[in-house]
Amino acid sequence: MKGKADTSKKGDGRLKAGGGAGKRKKAAASGKPKRPPSAFFVFMSEFRQQYNAQHPENKSVAAVSKAAGEKWRSMSDEEKQPYVDQAGQKKQDYEKTKANFDKKESTSSKKAKNQDDEGSDKSKSEVDDEDGGSDEENDEDE
Repeated sequence: MKGKADTSKKGDGRLKAGGGAGKRKKAAASGKPKRPPSAFFVFMSEFRQQYNAQHPENKSVAAVSKAAGEKWRSMSDEEKQPYVDQAGQKKQDYEKTKANFDKKESTSSKKAKNQDDEGSDKSKSEVDDEDGGSDEENDEDE
């Protein structure tokens, strides 16, 4: 049928609602530390408060973001320095927290791996026994 579209696969070309949210929820649920904000995002949090105080009627996120981007680009390196310092401090804190998390995670994964190894010995031997029997049968057939 030339003129008709294939309707058997509805929604294949569409994005799933909340597709990225699942990953974020998993990271938060596991206790994994959140990445630190960049200098611009540190600036943005302060700028957003000032902008909303000066423009209470404006509820547009896009307008706030656009104004913040223009302001950030017009700032000199000296004006940006406090935000860069704050971002650097947050990054150091994140690195410490992440190192502690990784250490805890690696010890817990080792424990889980040891428990899996102990429980899987029986199944390995059963699989080996089954494989050995089937190999002998195959040899006899040839």
